[in-house]
Amino acid sequence: MGSAASCTVFYDGRPLTAVTGQPLLDVLAKHDIDLPQVCYHPTLGPLQTCDVCWVEVDGELQRGCAVEARDGLQVASQTHNATAAREEGMDRLLGKHELYCTVCENNTGDCTLHNTVADMEIPIQRYEFKRKPYEKDESGAFYTYDPDQCILCGRCVEVCQNVQVNETLTIDYSMEHPRVLWDGGQSIDHSSCVSCGQCVTVCPCNALLEKSMQPDAGPFTAMPQSIKRPMIDIVKKLERTIGAPPVMALSNIDMAWRQPEIKRTKTVCTYCGVGCSFEMWTRDRHILKVQPMQEAPVNGVSTCIKGKFAWDFVNSEKRLTTPLIRENGKFREAGWDEALDLVANRLLKDRDRYGPDTIGFIGSSKASNEEAYLTQKIARMIIGTNNVDNSSRYCQNPATLGLFRTVGYGGDAGTIEDIGQADLVVLVGSNLAENHPVIASRVKAAKKQRGQKLIVVDPRKHEMAERADIFMRPKISTDTIWASAFSRYMFEHGYADEAFLQTRVNGVEEYRRSLAPFTMEYAAEMTDIPLATLIEAAEMIGQAKSVCLLWAMGITQHSHGADTSTALSNLLLVTGNYGRPGTGGYPMRGHNNVQGASDFGCLKNVYPGYEKVTDEAIREKWARAWGVPKDKLSPNVGADNFTMVQQADSDKIRAMYIIGEETAFSDSHSENVHTGFEKLEFLVVQDIFLSRTAQFADVVLPGCPSVEKDGTFVNTERRIQRFYEVMPPLGNSRPDWWILKEVARRMGHDWGYEHPSEIMEEVAAIAEIFRGVSYEHLEAWGSQCWPVGPDGTDTPLLYTDKFHTEDGKAVLYPITWQAPDEAADDDYDLMLDNGRLLEHFQGTNQTGRSPGIDRQLPNWFVEVSPQLAQERGIRDGTWLRVSSRRGSVEVPALVTDRVHGNVLFMPIHQGKPGLNLLTGEHHDPDVNTPAYKETAVKLEILDRPGAGSPLPDYNFRYGRRTPISGVPVQQKWAQHDYVPPPAHLPHPEKL
Repeated sequence: MGSAASCTVFYDGRPLTAVTGQPLLDVLAKHDIDLPQVCYHPTLGPLQTCDVCWVEVDGELQRGCAVEARDGLQVASQTHNATAAREEGMDRLLGKHELYCTVCENNTGDCTLHNTVADMEIPIQRYEFKRKPYEKDESGAFYTYDPDQCILCGRCVEVCQNVQVNETLTIDYSMEHPRVLWDGGQSIDHSSCVSCGQCVTVCPCNALLEKSMQPDAGPFTAMPQSIKRPMIDIVKKLERTIGAPPVMALSNIDMAWRQPEIKRTKTVCTYCGVGCSFEMWTRDRHILKVQPMQEAPVNGVSTCIKGKFAWDFVNSEKRLTTPLIRENGKFREAGWDEALDLVANRLLKDRDRYGPDTIGFIGSSKASNEEAYLTQKIARMIIGTNNVDNSSRYCQNPATLGLFRTVGYGGDAGTIEDIGQADLVVLVGSNLAENHPVIASRVKAAKKQRGQKLIVVDPRKHEMAERADIFMRPKISTDTIWASAFSRYMFEHGYADEAFLQTRVNGVEEYRRSLAPFTMEYAAEMTDIPLATLIEAAEMIGQAKSVCLLWAMGITQHSHGADTSTALSNLLLVTGNYGRPGTGGYPMRGHNNVQGASDFGCLKNVYPGYEKVTDEAIREKWARAWGVPKDKLSPNVGADNFTMVQQADSDKIRAMYIIGEETAFSDSHSENVHTGFEKLEFLVVQDIFLSRTAQFADVVLPGCPSVEKDGTFVNTERRIQRFYEVMPPLGNSRPDWWILKEVARRMGHDWGYEHPSEIMEEVAAIAEIFRGVSYEHLEAWGSQCWPVGPDGTDTPLLYTDKFHTEDGKAVLYPITWQAPDEAADDDYDLMLDNGRLLEHFQGTNQTGRSPGIDRQLPNWFVEVSPQLAQERGIRDGTWLRVSSRRGSVEVPALVTDRVHGNVLFMPIHQGKPGLNLLTGEHHDPDVNTPAYKETAVKLEILDRPGAGSPLPDYNFRYGRRTPISGVPVQQKWAQHDYVPPPAHLPHPEKL
């Protein structure tokens, strides 16, 4: 904010510096001045529902939350009218809420209502609390709603409607007894609620409360209700004679007692690539709750079902807590010294006996950047091989190559903020609302609040498709065609940014000639998208002032996913949509640190920072930094995940070290993967559970989840963030960075790291794009988007001045469309789409430990279109055998219009070995990513009784959302018995 926008506000005669238009409550908070208030939240803005923050402005009573700063503004808070109005407002709230704070689970220091009552020193509760004719709703898996405690502030409604934009919650102030409603009056578990938990996060009292906080959040909260209820009644009667202050003093003492027991630790989510950060509240090893904070740079107060609630795995009894060594076909427990000595000695022995390139390393996309760095450092510096990779091979390498070809950096062009401010978002092959929910919320909010346009291209009709201005449903594997046809259309209809192309892009004419085959008519014929729809979408893109294009595994997991990713980036270049706010290409990263694992060197062809292993000068730099001769570092590109497994089957790879990856479940054609693992002479698996992959191991090393160690992650927008140890390692497990440094020490390389910060310091001293990265810059809620300059200056938006190429210009990269390697035929007449669903993550090794998650999505199934179901006599629950050219699985049917025609969909999560019994080894030849989305199948109806829909009737997908613009406070004010404070109300419990 520039100095021109600054102003001076006078508050009770005291001059305060402010910014014109800034909410008064934010101004006061900046100056450490407390004005009593309950409903205001900086993320939500002024709701004006609680009537507690009254002040006088120019002699007139106004709600302080709605007052905005302007130069010379005179605000008085201590006048008789303002004070009386605030006290009346609080009295009205307490008429709706029973204060029993000492035995309340929410009296933990952040209960806004309790703290405001205490600060105001309310002498006595003027209005008698009256119960509402509703039961406490405990139907949800993760939180409860108690109407008797609800003060009708509307925070939950506002966050659901306009931040999360799931549009489930409403308030009808005209009801006889108003309350918060789910889908207009459903129970929580039979509504459209997606359990994101944002309503619980912003609730200013205990009306909405995590079940993990109940009942033992405080010293007196776990007492039986048969004792608690009479105790509350006695205290409330006593309060009428002695007044509220003594009772409030007792609750303040209780709140203070709880503080030393509750630990609040900032961490970063372990699930998808959005990179949400939040505080985790714990008492010893009990996770009380996840509390997102406004300061979080990515998500603010937003979360999803997994980030907010799916942490049961941390304390699972199935956790690995001691090393295991296989003997005579069975595992036995071992000490760390024995296990680490065995790993180090055996890897060195195999290196010396067979050669460095017979050993392969798969780093973890869930472990930290520092751990990824040590993984590749062991592989390259000690073993002498570039056989190192991570799970990005299965998903994002095609997108990365497309960006390398065209603009130069293998990461998002900007930030989530850019996506939110774009004029148009184009979403391709990404179920954003379920795979990256917090980013989806930003898109939904931008569309709802300021009319952002949305185009969705996907074979499956998911939530974002339902919300789109234009939804295109292409034939599988034809996205390259429409994207290239759009580029040609831009040139031919005056939408190409000629000035941008002339000054900032190479290869324009050659690329334009390559578009000759891609007419819109050809695109319509090949994609099955109507010509009129294609033209409408192209016009929308051409006319948009700024475009962000997001894509994910629906694009990359094809036999030519790199070419399609290139075509999408080409389209952005043609229209000049790089290097400006609200523009760029955004491949959505799936795992929490799949970006960081690649950034920090777990790739077969690059050192950390994407510095090529084939470049002699680069190799010499890394050898010098590591203190080894240059010829110790291999100049050859190594094998990747896909080829390592194949080479294991052919005895070219003799030993592997796999960290935190469920390769046996996630790699394609799992039968062949298992055969390869069985042929390995030595396999080390480092994980937190005895995964399917670990079951093939000779040595299993128990690592730690992120909440049991320190480190950093990189999210989808290239943002590096710190996470902190929430609790110590479980049992005898150890942080992965410690395990790796101990393996290296036993190999003769004592690196001496005592903390991950020292590892990051080493990386920053070598890799150019991380020069200014430091734990000091990342302290608390700090973050840095690479590339980072030596002074710590980061780069949230790329390509503002130049592209990451030799001459600083982007490249339009000509491509041709190639048919998919596998398609439907007479024998296998259907195509099987697949992907993630909101509730679970990957192979359920983490989410599968949560009873609440499993309750939401307990069964595996195959989605069948209504058309196909009618043709073949399939109903919900009909048991089907789904067979590909490689194998078959048996699952119940779910008939839904989310899929269309002869395309099926299956979640990737459940079932072991699961979906990859069906997928094949056909792959993108440019990056070796398996073509998971190109799987032809056939269906057989099994003679087995069905049990109805495999999706429970309480799953959110059956809910009916109730979109409104926000909290209808005007409806409240319009009620016949409402009068503004300081006047009294006859029925405060209703308003």
